[in-house]
Amino acid sequence: MALTETEKDWRFRLHEIIYESNTRAGKAFDVGLLIAIFTSIIVVMLDSVESLHHRYGSLFNYLEWAYSILFTIEYILRLMSIKRPISYVISPLGIIDLVALIPSYLSILFVGAQSLLVFRALRLLRVFRIFKLSRFLTEIDFLTIAIKGSLRKISIFLLTVLALTVILGSIMYLVEKRENGFTNIPESIYWAIVTITTVGYGDISPVTPMGKLLASVVMLIGYAIIAVPTGILTHDLAMAAKQRKELPESCPNCGREGHDGDATFCKFCGSALL
Repeated sequence: MALTETEKDWRFRLHEIIYESNTRAGKAFDVGLLIAIFTSIIVVMLDSVESLHHRYGSLFNYLEWAYSILFTIEYILRLMSIKRPISYVISPLGIIDLVALIPSYLSILFVGAQSLLVFRALRLLRVFRIFKLSRFLTEIDFLTIAIKGSLRKISIFLLTVLALTVILGSIMYLVEKRENGFTNIPESIYWAIVTITTVGYGDISPVTPMGKLLASVVMLIGYAIIAVPTGILTHDLAMAAKQRKELPESCPNCGREGHDGDATFCKFCGSALL
């Protein structure tokens, strides 16, 4: 059944607001949805605190249902604003949206069923709403390019650090005595990793003067090592920024994102991009 011009205009405007972020209405919608997601997650977290649940359980329940209805309306509008709703339903973001909604409605069916108390665990699935934040990460492709570019260099660096910790751990095993906690080489390597990463649990520590001297060297190496992967990634981020292209917005037909910078047609359904 063909759509009238009025229906096309209405759907187009709705798509601009919900899926696009380069308009004033689209930005306002994104900001409002972002606030709703964050506050709903805070409600879920506060409700998990036993003392707060006993005092404000009813309030949290009302708020949770308000958010559930709000996100249900948002989900329906997303389906209405594109030509092929099923494409959004089976997309990763569509599945996450649906998974975030289902637990609230399942709780209606199982309230008071003592043998089905295990289904209360489904309420925890509502924290999946946080993954809806990914639709606001418009820089994800930019960051992915930078990480891919630095992956090989960082991998070589990590292999070097691994070899260094094996050497330092083995030396510490020879320097320290078993009664000081360095009972074997793997345990000593564990100490070297904890120390060189500046974590410093303190469950194993050197006692002898030579051991303390070696530990001091490892600590200084650790501070120097931290800067290396940061520098590598920063360099590749700068290089990716120079080559960056403006990516098209989401497809008006299927609602999918992640198109190439020079794309004119959707790579998922073939429809023309706006």
